[in-house]
Amino acid sequence: MNKKAAKNNNPLNTAPWRYYLVLAVVALIYISLMARTAYIQIIEPEMLKKQGDLRSLRVAANTVQRGSIVDRNGAELAISVPVETVWADPKIIMDNNAIAMTKHWQALADVLDQDINKLIARVVKNPRKRFIYLERKISPAMASYIKELKIPGIHLRKESKRFYPTGEISAHLIGFTNVDDKGIEGIERMYDDLLTGTGGAKRFRKDAKGRKIEIISVEEPEQAQDITLSIDQRIQAIAYKELKGAVQAFKATSGSVVVANIHTGEILAMTNSPSYNPNNRRNTAIHRFRNRAITDIYEPGSTMKPLTALTALEFGSAKANSIINTSPGWMRLGGRRVSDPINRGKLSIEEILVTSSNMGTTKLALSVPKDYLLTKFFDAGFADDTGTNLVGESVGMMHDRSRWSKFELATLSWGAGLAITPAQLTRFYMALANGGIKRKLTIVKNSDKTTDPEDQERIFSAKNSLAITHMLEAVVDEHVPKAKIDGYRVGGKTGTSIKAVAGGYGNDYVALFAGIAPISNPEIVVVVVINEPSGDLYHGGEVAAPVFSRVMKGALRVLNVAPDAQKSRTASKHIKLTHPAQKLSLIHISEPTRLRRIS
Repeated sequence: MNKKAAKNNNPLNTAPWRYYLVLAVVALIYISLMARTAYIQIIEPEMLKKQGDLRSLRVAANTVQRGSIVDRNGAELAISVPVETVWADPKIIMDNNAIAMTKHWQALADVLDQDINKLIARVVKNPRKRFIYLERKISPAMASYIKELKIPGIHLRKESKRFYPTGEISAHLIGFTNVDDKGIEGIERMYDDLLTGTGGAKRFRKDAKGRKIEIISVEEPEQAQDITLSIDQRIQAIAYKELKGAVQAFKATSGSVVVANIHTGEILAMTNSPSYNPNNRRNTAIHRFRNRAITDIYEPGSTMKPLTALTALEFGSAKANSIINTSPGWMRLGGRRVSDPINRGKLSIEEILVTSSNMGTTKLALSVPKDYLLTKFFDAGFADDTGTNLVGESVGMMHDRSRWSKFELATLSWGAGLAITPAQLTRFYMALANGGIKRKLTIVKNSDKTTDPEDQERIFSAKNSLAITHMLEAVVDEHVPKAKIDGYRVGGKTGTSIKAVAGGYGNDYVALFAGIAPISNPEIVVVVVINEPSGDLYHGGEVAAPVFSRVMKGALRVLNVAPDAQKSRTASKHIKLTHPAQKLSLIHISEPTRLRRIS
């Protein structure tokens, strides 16, 4: 029996296939491991590298604060202030059952001015999500309070927020940014790339304990640039105050004021009313964001009469001392009537401007070839942008067609049949005041106080421009007392136009005044536009001229421009006529189509 049992327990009697099966399984495991290792390291090694980088590689961003916008004297118009953003990690919140901290969530909702149920719903909607915004750009005080709540999964992140110290005074010009600090309107949008800069970044590797063990690369940030505007915020504030008061007093729909330096083309003030608060734009209608001084167009009315008179002087069909016969005070052109309120008889060019005679202006316009007249209007920039490059600037409406009736040319001569922006009107009067040189307007400070030759063009002769400028002084002295400024010689022209509607003209008016000072050595142009004043007062001399006077007075004092009222108006006295018997070249126009010189 014992021999039999020993024989049965002999390992050599074990079936050989079992041994080979185990050996094959072991070999297969080793082969699989080797194949997997070869696949990972040779065929597709990037996957493990990626997984390793996710666990150890980190990037620390070095953000760049948005550049500031300042006026020509360094006064801040737009700056970035430190704020913080509240964000949540729903996964951490759910893993720590932080939702159960009801009182803490109620405090969080209260400080964020949100409904607690909606706030919690945003968090639990995607419980595995790792990031959601709760509130962007809150004040440091609110952030400190939220930090003290110590709700798991609620975090703070440092950011910056745009702040506009001047508020509504410069809102249309400066514009604003969105919640991500991207420029949306005005200068903020125009120079967004320069103001933004480029953030830097540091790539490094950390170990399991969070310690930096290797710095891989460092990208230095490109600092944002500050923008220095040509605006003088002191003049801007004066212009806005006076404009806002006039719009409210005359119950107007809107208004604009533009102040420019005659010699450089720099815009010293550009403001509109009604305005808005760029620091709190909630519930603000979109149409209130537009810069009306460059976007809205109006028929300029009688502010165009100096251009018509200047065109006649340039062509040679009239001289500065010419007399125009406007009798009998009316005429018909193609079945349409052109007239003055009364028969003014014989008028000098200065008297045509002083009395704002439609008859006189019409005869001057028809005394030159049609193409020449139209060319001068185009040369003045009334179909082109002013060069500011501001977003949304309109080029106006000036028809470039081959057929013009005499009546259309007549209406064009006194500012009907075309539409321009306040900025374009400023540019024309600037060219008139600086001796016939048209310059581009600029909103950025000219540091070297020189003008690029490519940005200027002579469109009128200096002699004739000076003559018209002195005539504009007579307009103010004799016809627009509300535009006068104590101590200064001022020249300018009123304009009152009826707003066009479908099929003709309606019942609303636009009051304008464009003026220059000081006449002895022109420095500043101010243009005032009051849109749709209500009530009995709607003429430019009653509505816009007082605003011009106060804005111009303030600007001259801010810029320390010396008074010149003691200087006599010799040029104007030299060209003024009171009687046709004087020994001057006399022009008699009996027909609207031509001028006949009478010695």
